[in-house]
Amino acid sequence: MPFNPLPISQIYIDREVADFPQVISIQNHLRAPFEVINNVQEVFERISFENDPVKKGKEVLFLTQNKGSFIRKCPGTRFYTCCGYKILHIGTFCTMDCSYCILQSYFHPPLLCYFVNHSELLAELEKMFSEKTVHRIGTGEFTDSMIWEAWTELSGLLVPKFSKQSNTILELKTKTTAIESLGKLLHNRKTIISWSLNTEKVISDEERDTAPLEERLKAAARCESWGYPLAFHFDPMILYDGCEEDYRRVVEKLFSWVSAENIVWISLGTFRYIPTLKSIIQRRFPDSKIIYGEFIAGLDGKMRYFKPLRINLYRKMVSWIKGIAPNVCVYFCMEDDEVWNRSLGFIPSDRGGLSRLLDKAAVQHCGLNGSI
Repeated sequence: MPFNPLPISQIYIDREVADFPQVISIQNHLRAPFEVINNVQEVFERISFENDPVKKGKEVLFLTQNKGSFIRKCPGTRFYTCCGYKILHIGTFCTMDCSYCILQSYFHPPLLCYFVNHSELLAELEKMFSEKTVHRIGTGEFTDSMIWEAWTELSGLLVPKFSKQSNTILELKTKTTAIESLGKLLHNRKTIISWSLNTEKVISDEERDTAPLEERLKAAARCESWGYPLAFHFDPMILYDGCEEDYRRVVEKLFSWVSAENIVWISLGTFRYIPTLKSIIQRRFPDSKIIYGEFIAGLDGKMRYFKPLRINLYRKMVSWIKGIAPNVCVYFCMEDDEVWNRSLGFIPSDRGGLSRLLDKAAVQHCGLNGSI
């Protein structure tokens, strides 16, 4: 099933990039009304964001330059174990609509934004490649990696670029099935295609306009057939009556579609949210019950499930995954040493740190030869 993003109702183009080839190509793909403007403030002056600013922001595309760094450090926290990931900042926001998405409160007002100054992006990548140390970098922090495929040739730019070096892997993380362009690209196993997974109930109730679970797994199987290494992210896992059995079924389905030996890593994380997100979820997803669980404020200020509840689900997930794929790398996103020790039986520092664990997995599966 092809992934069809929500229609774009209007394109605004930063005057400084109006003649860029990427801009002209996107206009030809979208065939939406467009206007050339001087700055992003003019976008906000022309559009009413009153009723549902998040929904409106998903319908309007702003094409501009990234005037900051394309390569950034993952915004982790000193209170929880961070994986040392890097972000390739290609754009912001998303056409899909998940109730728990932090981007709803991260951008004010939210706006679908795509950066077209790719010469600067490529220059930063070349500098990183020259360092000859292992790097892990992904485009899915402030957006979904693959929603742009219907309008842009971004994967066609990035995947072959990464294929020509041997110390850095690119991870493209998605909830879509927008993979058709990947089948014809030279990747040399230097690009990992990864999916965010959840139970069918969570996908149906909380992840609007995303691909169904089985379609994501079918897409993963196709990418594996094209030689790509894979990864999966169970994050955020959400607690509800019957969730454990549902998550067990997802694990079983995952390994029925793809080979354990081709999975670089699987991450686990439970639902957590900044306090300002609660009112947004209540307003935009009035039927959602995800914010009414047993939460406590974490050290980073986010609301988290009580630690015993998290550990209980983590231990079961680890046992189900390892029971089928004992050698796959499983890690936790933003958890402390106690959670690691009680759920996996070790803490990252015992094995050189989480960054080293993931670097080694990348070296093993993707043929990297940079120093760790």
